[in-house]
Amino acid sequence: MYTSRKEKGAFCNGQKLQVSQQEDITKPLLVTELGSSRTPETVRIVLSNMEKFFCIPVHGIRSIGTAAVCLVAIGGADAYYAMGIHCWALAGVSIIITEADGMLMDVTGGSFDLMSLRVIAANIINRKDSQRNSGSTFAMRR
Repeated sequence: MYTSRKEKGAFCNGQKLQVSQQEDITKPLLVTELGSSRTPETVRIVLSNMEKFFCIPVHGIRSIGTAAVCLVAIGGADAYYAMGIHCWALAGVSIIITEADGMLMDVTGGSFDLMSLRVIAANIINRKDSQRNSGSTFAMRR
């Protein structure tokens, strides 16, 4: 069970969580959620966004759902990104990430907004690289 309290740390079954310390932007493992909608427009947008991420030199990209955010908190993955994710899927894990010494930001490199439907969760070390590589324009699906 994952637990966290502001300024008290993040834990999984009582073990303190710590995000990855990966510094090399070409080595991170990214995790994501592709959503459940299979309408032609949604599929086109998801594939267009994925194509942009494939151009970033990373070790790999896995799609394993919104629970993947906790993989970032335990250091099992280096970053999580999603476009179209709702606030109820992020509200709890946002405190877990930040209390595990991670950070949240918009996919454009700006500040995280819980209501924006888009997020990158990662270690703080990769913030500059994430901002540098976030110059791509991503489409949104709702």
